[in-house]
Amino acid sequence: MPNNTIIYIFNRIVRLSILFFILYLVFTNFGTFLMIIGVFIIIGFMFIYNLKKKMKKSGFNFQFKQGANFNPNDFANFNNTNFNNSNFNGFANTPRVDEVQKAKEFFGLTGSPTKEEIKKRYKELARKYHPDINDHDDTLMKDLNHYKDVLLSTVE
Repeated sequence: MPNNTIIYIFNRIVRLSILFFILYLVFTNFGTFLMIIGVFIIIGFMFIYNLKKKMKKSGFNFQFKQGANFNPNDFANFNNTNFNNSNFNGFANTPRVDEVQKAKEFFGLTGSPTKEEIKKRYKELARKYHPDINDHDDTLMKDLNHYKDVLLSTVE
């Protein structure tokens, strides 16, 4: 019988040591896991805070307003942006055919003009339509600049 108690005690000690070893592994790895998750959460909050700070500095203000009526203007104000004069490359910035035709009529050109012809005609019309030289408002000069850009975008 004394051998059975020694074996029983030895088995209990081995089982308890295995249990403590498993608990040690679980809690140390879980602690490491929690620390890693905590670091990611802190980095995420710092990123969002800095992004929000940069957006606020640039004048963008995003707020949710409570109320039953939904108005898109409550979320963002796009009145100060000018999407028509943006410099997008590719198909989004190619002028329409009727706009090219209007530009040619405005410049008094026929056919497909070269860059030099467009620049020469632009200088002539700029002298004619410039608001500082003549007593015109600046709409004709704005049209001239716009149509020059349209024509230059069609020239290869």
